[in-house]
Amino acid sequence: MGDMFRSEKMTLCQVYIQNEAAYSTVSELGEIGCVQFRDLNDNVNSFQRHYVAEVRRCDELERQMHYIAGELKKDGILIDDLVDDLPRALNPRDISELESTLDRVETEIRELSQNNVNLRANYTELTELRMVLEKTQSFFHNVLDTTTHFGGDETHAQSRGQLGFVAGVLNRERSFAFERMLWRISRGNVYVKRADLDEALIDPQTGLEVHKTVFVVFYQGEQLNMRIKKVCNGFRSSLYTCPAEAAERAEMLRGVRTRLEDLKLVISQTADHRRLVLSNTIKNLPRWMVMIQKMKAIYHTLNMFNVDVTKKCLIGEGWVPKKDLANVTRALENGSAEVGSTIPSFLNELESKQPPPTFNRVNKFTNGFQHLIDAYGMANYREVNPALYSCITFPFLFAVMFGDLGHGFCIFLFALWMVLDEQRLSRKRGGEIWNIFFGGRYIILLLGLFSMYTGFLYNDIFSKSLNVFGSGWRVRYNSTTVLTNNNLQLDPVVASISTYPLGVDPIWQLADNQIIFLNTLKMKMSIILGVTHMIFGVCLSVVNFVHFKKYALIFLEFIPQILFLILLFGYMCFMMFYKWVKYTPKTDYLPDTPGCAPSVLIYFINMMLFSASPQAAGCDEYMFEVQPVLEKIFVVLAIICIPWILVGKPLYIMITRKLRANRQQISSLGKNAEEGANNDDHDIGEDEPISEIWIHQAIHMIEYILSTISHTASYLRLWALSLA
Repeated sequence: MGDMFRSEKMTLCQVYIQNEAAYSTVSELGEIGCVQFRDLNDNVNSFQRHYVAEVRRCDELERQMHYIAGELKKDGILIDDLVDDLPRALNPRDISELESTLDRVETEIRELSQNNVNLRANYTELTELRMVLEKTQSFFHNVLDTTTHFGGDETHAQSRGQLGFVAGVLNRERSFAFERMLWRISRGNVYVKRADLDEALIDPQTGLEVHKTVFVVFYQGEQLNMRIKKVCNGFRSSLYTCPAEAAERAEMLRGVRTRLEDLKLVISQTADHRRLVLSNTIKNLPRWMVMIQKMKAIYHTLNMFNVDVTKKCLIGEGWVPKKDLANVTRALENGSAEVGSTIPSFLNELESKQPPPTFNRVNKFTNGFQHLIDAYGMANYREVNPALYSCITFPFLFAVMFGDLGHGFCIFLFALWMVLDEQRLSRKRGGEIWNIFFGGRYIILLLGLFSMYTGFLYNDIFSKSLNVFGSGWRVRYNSTTVLTNNNLQLDPVVASISTYPLGVDPIWQLADNQIIFLNTLKMKMSIILGVTHMIFGVCLSVVNFVHFKKYALIFLEFIPQILFLILLFGYMCFMMFYKWVKYTPKTDYLPDTPGCAPSVLIYFINMMLFSASPQAAGCDEYMFEVQPVLEKIFVVLAIICIPWILVGKPLYIMITRKLRANRQQISSLGKNAEEGANNDDHDIGEDEPISEIWIHQAIHMIEYILSTISHTASYLRLWALSLA
């Protein structure tokens, strides 16, 4: 409870570590994870620090492992990033062995990858050639397949007046532009035949599927031949030699098919060898990644240390929770003993005027709530931690607005499954959305539980009601009246014989004004609970002011803030309770006339406008006699609180600084001046310029006023949206 109520006490410590024990000692400190080291080399470039060479070696090892992981992903081999038993950091003496292993694996994988690309390229070329030879059979089917019409040698064919042709393969999406370009350069003196390939080819460089088209261009003339080839090169088409005679084409096709079968066998054997190499690597790759990341973190930490004048030890400074000082001392001893250092490492506590970092110790239950609070901003050192109260208030306020027994039960079952099976699910590979759900499983569990509770109070389960205790309303009309009227109005004075024991009476499920009644009830509940929650949050600031002995801020900030909140929105909540008590069915009901119960919202708006609220005939204008005078006083006081919040703290700081300066000038003894200064709240904005204080206070005032108004209005807005 003490750890959750406010952040833990921190102390600044200085450690002295021998050079030979530095790595093992920082490794031990990293395993317990309770030291935040300060960088003592801010003025030193990152590339000029002592352990920059070791960091570069770790970067190179990380690059190699990321490359291997990428190749595993290409082959569809999944890597389990979560390791059951996290290994310790790699011993510096073993890094050379790991470097040689990764170098060998990377080189072998690169060679296999390059060979695979080359084999795939050859296979693609042979496949395209096979497609060209097969498709040209249909192109030449209706033409005499002799050298009388087509010449195999282009030079002699042109001299004898025979037709020449160019065959190749082109990307399908470029085929229409390709034909138009050929038509333009030849002025219509070419004949193009093409056929789309049924199966997609694999690009050896990218591994993506590519749809292609086989084409044959018939032409006559040497100049036209040169132009056609330039166009083919421009459209990045692949040209293949295709014999003019059918017998030669058939013989060439048989040879290509034989080479393709042999190439398939070689590719299959290469893929098996590559998969074997990667499978042997994947066994140790996750552990290697963790070890190298820890090793790199150790060297980054050591780069923040100072080297002693004698260059025999390293000096580091860091913030440590006071509860963990014994663990840190034990880690220093273990680090020195691991390497057999004759001189032990030791720790000194330092006095510091710098504000310590905020550290909140959490467990798996409170971790989600602490992250939720930290998302709005980190608290200052030793301030009250709202996460303790948010464990209950956040799920409850959610449930007040959600309030459904059926849907709440579904949420509860989903969260209960994640909680009971968290050991197995923690190893599950999921995306960002799954990680958010699993990290907040205890929050979702409480959301479901509280939603079930409020849903039971609202008597709402999947928009239906449950008649658990029996309705407290009775219909006192005779059978004829009930059967002959579509709508009947129940008089609460006569028809309501008892109060429903817990929650909303199920008879409201049948009422025409069900939505109006239930949404009004929920809206008022939300406003009352929301204002109470805001008042509680403002009151927590008093605990901080007392703890830090800033008693002046109780008068300068807390009192105007709580007055503004209570005089306006607290008064509105009071009016709701007063309305419920004063206007009962017996006192408010008049035959053939509307009730006299006023609208609290209209009262509140007219209160801010200093105007009267119109009422029905025969009804009082106000709920009690002194109401108009009291409301005007409340509004005036609330308006006065706004400049009070704005100028109170800055003016107080200006006055205290001036008085302190005068005392220091008058007093000749520094001790007396110091004692006189200590009597005031001198730590309130002591290090900030007065202009910054004015700006911060103005921002704080605007945020507070607008947040109180917007938060209260949001409850009204949420229920209005749910009604819509």
